[in-house]
Amino acid sequence: MIEGELSDPRISFAYVTQVVLNPGGKSGLIYVAVDGGPEEEKNTIEGLMAARGYIRHELHERMGTRHVPDLTFHIDRSEKMKARIEELLGRKRNRQKEGSGSQGKPPGSQDKT
Repeated sequence: MIEGELSDPRISFAYVTQVVLNPGGKSGLIYVAVDGGPEEEKNTIEGLMAARGYIRHELHERMGTRHVPDLTFHIDRSEKMKARIEELLGRKRNRQKEGSGSQGKPPGSQDKT
């Protein structure tokens, strides 16, 4: 629905990563991942919040339920955080490999032959 039916130019390429319904089902948190930077994320959330009424109406029509929860959209940054952690761990591994290239000799030591 986000990609094909919402024509708001503020909405960048985004996909839903998680839906959390509160007990009782009266409200729900929708987490979306946005392909882009902070400006695209901000604009996408604004566009989705503006389209809440339409989205709720469409969910009601498609699901056929009596009540559709109030929706609140949030940015899911877990993939970006995961990528950053992987980058930092990769750097650490590379430094350790470079450090072990000295064949186990402590820095500054010399062969005494």
